[in-house]
Amino acid sequence: MRFLADESCDFAVVRCLRQAGHDVSSIVESYSGSEDEFVIKLAKKEKRILLTEDKDFGHLVFVRNIPSTGVILLRFSPEERDNIGRKIVDFIKLEGKKLKGSFIVIQPNSVRIRRLPT
Repeated sequence: MRFLADESCDFAVVRCLRQAGHDVSSIVESYSGSEDEFVIKLAKKEKRILLTEDKDFGHLVFVRNIPSTGVILLRFSPEERDNIGRKIVDFIKLEGKKLKGSFIVIQPNSVRIRRLPT
């Protein structure tokens, strides 16, 4: 699968997804300092699922109606970050078909999946 990691995304997630064979582009490596609106539009243009820890992307897709391929919002506290990359890779293996067209919130003990506006 194709992903775009926002600057807020823990780089351990990027490394794990790449090791698992996924195509992961990183804002930190390519467009550091970019505004959120640019990031979400870039993900859409490149047909990538956005990986972020920034809740503002929910506002962009649900309130401002900016089109998106899909968003995964990671909500892990510092104490819960052990093996965060592996947890995300495992989730994608199980639920990969639901990623496109969805806004997904992943927490250590729960997952919420909501379809994006069309």
